[in-house]
Amino acid sequence: MKRKRKICFVITSQIHYGRSKLILLELKKRPDVDLQIVVAASALLDTYGSVLEDLERDGFTINNRIIMTLEGGNTVAMAKTTGVGIMEFTTAFDNLQPDVVVLRADRYEVIAAAIAAAYLNISVAHIEGGDVTGTIDESVRHAITKLSHIHFPTNVAARQRIIRMGEHPKYVFNVGSADVEFVARNRFRVSEKLINYLGVGDVIDIHKPFLVVMQHPVTSEVGQNRKHINETLHAIHELGIPTIWFWPNVDAGTDEISKGIRSFREEENPHHMRFLKYLPPEQFIGLLKRSTCLVGNSSSGIKECSYLGVPAVNIGTRQHGRLKARNVVDVGYVKAAIKRAIKKQVAHGPYRRSTLYYRKNTSETIARILTRVALYSQKKFID
Repeated sequence: MKRKRKICFVITSQIHYGRSKLILLELKKRPDVDLQIVVAASALLDTYGSVLEDLERDGFTINNRIIMTLEGGNTVAMAKTTGVGIMEFTTAFDNLQPDVVVLRADRYEVIAAAIAAAYLNISVAHIEGGDVTGTIDESVRHAITKLSHIHFPTNVAARQRIIRMGEHPKYVFNVGSADVEFVARNRFRVSEKLINYLGVGDVIDIHKPFLVVMQHPVTSEVGQNRKHINETLHAIHELGIPTIWFWPNVDAGTDEISKGIRSFREEENPHHMRFLKYLPPEQFIGLLKRSTCLVGNSSSGIKECSYLGVPAVNIGTRQHGRLKARNVVDVGYVKAAIKRAIKKQVAHGPYRRSTLYYRKNTSETIARILTRVALYSQKKFID
């Protein structure tokens, strides 16, 4: 009997779980796969939305938990977290002995896993390589690509960039976005009771127009993030539109944004905002579907909202260069410009659904390739 292929999937944040859930379900049901799941970094922290209960509720077994995130919210903490992660992932992979490690995107926790697996001669599969974005994340994304052996870009342009980076074309598969497939394959609903139970602030009636704000720190703009978030806070406050605001992720600069939000709440006592740290994936998509506009710098405005047709106002440089559909309006860190852009998007209303990132059966395709593709460890640059 042919041995099952041991596929180790790394989850380092709550949003990674939501965006990877369909792939995990496809791998779980395959008889030729021994699925291993390693949960690490902010995915284990209640502050940023621990995913342990979600994983267990959905029937997944967690094979390893890696505590690696250092507090500080600055570039030193990011660098040291990466160092701790390399050591911890090395131990985890050495114990689990996977055939292939699956990683996604561009986070510093993820490059730690890529380095560990590469040095252990384990094949690495990378989801969402080849995209162009702002900040240090783009450098990390491309570095993970060069450490990886199998590539799952989400669009044609990204596939071409990966090939230009010297990767073998036969190992670069344009499969579309599993994030968008997750949105497309389900009719999610959001619980108003849950929204107004979680977090702090005003009660939001989700049956009336409301904004969603997701503005994360920009690691290359440490020292300026508080100034930038203040512009957004005051723009939203002056517009007076009911708003559900998500706290920032764990990147360098997160303390600047968190302090800005706390100070704003104490000084202004806004009566039309509610602040949340986390929503389960299905609830989050249900919330996006109902929202009038997504404001901030999250990739959700670029990808999920493009398929949903939800207007998005993309602020600043974090998503600079990212492939965007017509639902996105780019704007700088200026209150007046942010207000104008939001008013424009609210007045426009829903956009036509975009399939820029959508491919049918993305998750099934990724799972099938992972089980059948020839694995290798020694890479060569392809001219």
